[in-house]
Amino acid sequence: MSSSFLQLGLTALLAFYVAWNLGANDVANSMGTSVGSKALTLRQAIIVAGVLEFSGAVIFGQNVSATLATEIVEPELFANTPKLLLLGMIAVLLAAGLWLQIATSFGLPVASSHAVVGAIAGFSWVAAGFNSVDWSNIGSITSAWLITPLISGAIAALFYSQIQRWILNQPDPLAQLQEWIPWLSAILLSVFGVIVLPTIFATPFFNSFALPNHDFSIAVGAIATVSLTIASWRGLEAIKSRGNDSEAKKEQLQAVEKQLGRFQVISACFVAFAHGSNDVGNAIAPLAAIAYILRTGTVPIVNFVVPLWILILGGAGIVAGLAAFGKNVITTVGEEIITLQPSSGFCAEIATATTVLVASRLGLPVSTSQALVGGVVGIGLFEQSQKIKFQTVRAVVLAWVITLPATAILSAIGFTVLRSLFY
Repeated sequence: MSSSFLQLGLTALLAFYVAWNLGANDVANSMGTSVGSKALTLRQAIIVAGVLEFSGAVIFGQNVSATLATEIVEPELFANTPKLLLLGMIAVLLAAGLWLQIATSFGLPVASSHAVVGAIAGFSWVAAGFNSVDWSNIGSITSAWLITPLISGAIAALFYSQIQRWILNQPDPLAQLQEWIPWLSAILLSVFGVIVLPTIFATPFFNSFALPNHDFSIAVGAIATVSLTIASWRGLEAIKSRGNDSEAKKEQLQAVEKQLGRFQVISACFVAFAHGSNDVGNAIAPLAAIAYILRTGTVPIVNFVVPLWILILGGAGIVAGLAAFGKNVITTVGEEIITLQPSSGFCAEIATATTVLVASRLGLPVSTSQALVGGVVGIGLFEQSQKIKFQTVRAVVLAWVITLPATAILSAIGFTVLRSLFY
């Protein structure tokens, strides 16, 4: 019993290390555009992201964690050798954590989902052969990786084109913004409310209060929408009182961008929550499988539930990594692809949140970094006056491409060494 407890403790530290590196790399994407557009300072971004990443991981991180723990490798093949699966999951944590640390040191926003899925496939191939990997599941996840930046880029470009048409390119953009504030508020809160709130209020925590989930989620969304609308209107009146005497279009656009910065901050919060809900599984799914094996002596197959303490551990690790080493990747995403304004950053973030939250509801471990970079590039392609720094984009894409085979090789090597030492 004490030996199992020690093994679990050491593995938990290793999972915290992975979550730390995930926070330093992947979480930075949720706030990169806000820092790049100057809507938030770096310190503000770290605080806001910390709170919301942790909340998303604990409240909404169950689905993807269960998918990664039970559906990438065929657990039935390890039914008679659960210790082999345990060693494999340790190799996964080592490979993913090491690769994320390397990428972060170069400021490259790699996909943690690529890293974990590649590591799981690598060890299982060595452990039980080619057929031990659920290639159809990896195929569906890989397809999601391929279309994620395309979908996010298309949503961001479409949304930004409408903001340009109906607000920024109008003769009086301030007046147009005042008309659009309720609609922007409704769009922003609807993305969050329709996709996330019903699931949150269906959790055991909220059910213990016997709340009417559907009505309550609608009420929360309505209150938040009205609050944001009133705050935005008040802010707009303050801007207009300072700028009415000026006829310069440039000054009006600056005032509009300043106001849209409020929306960008809210959208950044949604991206952070979305990231926590989806990507925490990349750090804790192997630990959850290990804990299950140590507790039951069997491998997890069906009805797998990730314990709350593991979700909390993953959320805490993500927050710590972001605070310590998140600056490098924030700079790459926010400043080294295109020059962002609050309007374009807002569109990139709302596109990212929509894409990632839908994937979370479906239990698909997609890449937040791909969604956000896709959104930023989509805006850059639409706005021809923006010069995309394709050298940065190429480096990022190359890191995405080599992540899966690199972690598969690292995991296979690590598993081989662990098996020779402990099995």
